[in-house]
Amino acid sequence: MSAVLQNSVMPRVTERRRHSRVQVNLLGRFMLENKKEYPCQVINMSPGGLAMIAPVRGEIGERIIAYIDHIGRIEGKIVRKIEGGFAVALDATLRKRDKLASQLTWLANRHILNLPEDRRHERRTPKNPITKLVMDDGSEHMCRVLDLSLSGAALKTKVRPAIGKRITIGKIQAQVVRHLEDGLAIEFAALQEDENLDNNLI
Repeated sequence: MSAVLQNSVMPRVTERRRHSRVQVNLLGRFMLENKKEYPCQVINMSPGGLAMIAPVRGEIGERIIAYIDHIGRIEGKIVRKIEGGFAVALDATLRKRDKLASQLTWLANRHILNLPEDRRHERRTPKNPITKLVMDDGSEHMCRVLDLSLSGAALKTKVRPAIGKRITIGKIQAQVVRHLEDGLAIEFAALQEDENLDNNLI
């Protein structure tokens, strides 16, 4: 674990945890076993668990599925209730936990160092720059990916959704963060893996 991540850990001396938790502020949605979906805000997270604020609290032992900004899809079980929400033990493979550790390090660096999002990962041109942009209303538009990194991309497109709008580019969910002269700068909802990035753009 990086020094930046370790320095971001919430001090919980009396609590025995296998993983250190990082303070975050991530929005998302989660689904309880009854298939009802609710908004949520993750306030701290580790590769093994998280705490979230939510309008409803499930029962201890209940399984949930959540989609969290910058993290993606996660699954787990409610282990205790907290004020305004609950804590979840994540059900993840070792590979998934390693990926979560990398994502949390990225988020900690982003917060502490206050670096511009699109300068922390090497940018390159995609193998196939032509892809499909899908708006949140379901409308589809062809666009050109000018360059991309593991965390975002620059697109040449005639459509100009508002900053903050969620879109899908290929198979990747993203958010508009800036308008360019002839397109958009977008931030991916979850940090991508380099070996899958080009395939996910198709």
